[in-house]
Amino acid sequence: MKIAIYGREFNNSVLPFVQDVFDALQQFEIQTLVYHKYYEFIQDKVKLPANLETFSSHLDLENNADVLISLGGDGTLLDTLALVRKSGTPVIGINFGRLGFLASINKNEIKTAIEALLNKQFSIDKRSLLNIESKHHLFGEENFALNDITIHRRDNTAMMIIHAYMNDEFINSYWADGLIIATPTGSTAYSLSCGGPIIFPSSQNFVITPIAPHNLNVRPVIIPDDVNLRFEVEARSTKFLVSCDSRTATVDRSVKITISKADFYVNLIRLNNESYLTTLRNKLLWGIDTRNY
Repeated sequence: MKIAIYGREFNNSVLPFVQDVFDALQQFEIQTLVYHKYYEFIQDKVKLPANLETFSSHLDLENNADVLISLGGDGTLLDTLALVRKSGTPVIGINFGRLGFLASINKNEIKTAIEALLNKQFSIDKRSLLNIESKHHLFGEENFALNDITIHRRDNTAMMIIHAYMNDEFINSYWADGLIIATPTGSTAYSLSCGGPIIFPSSQNFVITPIAPHNLNVRPVIIPDDVNLRFEVEARSTKFLVSCDSRTATVDRSVKITISKADFYVNLIRLNNESYLTTLRNKLLWGIDTRNY
């Protein structure tokens, strides 16, 4: 087995867990690839395997790794999409962050998790993505999102009016601070904090969630994932922001945006001792009620 490693810069409190990762990889004699910027950051901080290689882009990674491990939180795992793209390389996250819906492996269970990967004791969750298009080619080739695409105001100006269409049929004009278009994966992220529903990953839906809508009758709406969405913005400010997961672009209000389901999936690894419901209960503290004990 060949495992690729991706991570961001970190503080010293994380060092022991990063060392645990590389110690386990060496113990199980697993070939290791490390993202070159991460390698440059850690090479003088941890003891690395002798047979380690590095990679710099999605072209280096494609067909060259069996699994990609993300070291960090959910934001770090979202970064890996630019490296995985359409290759189908399975991704798993070891959580050095806080909540960790996507990076689900606890930092105290590193050796057990890597051994499970080696023994193929896992299943694959195929997660759908969003694709964003405009005449200005926002985000270039990285115009896809696993969690959500968000349209929101640029500063402290007045609210926006976002005219939304589904397959060219008018949905609504949202008077709000913005609008979130989320995948089932992203339904537990920003959309959830704005009152959106939790959607199971296999539901084949997206959700449109308004951010602080002025009309209190406007609520999140779940739509099928095989439609095309179009958005036009009306606002006092000449520009607004569009976020594609963790990437953000400033856009002129004259720009029309089209969002649809991407033509590929991301393969997230789920170890055999995990389930989506278990993750929800643990992360959202469901069942923490004295009547259950």
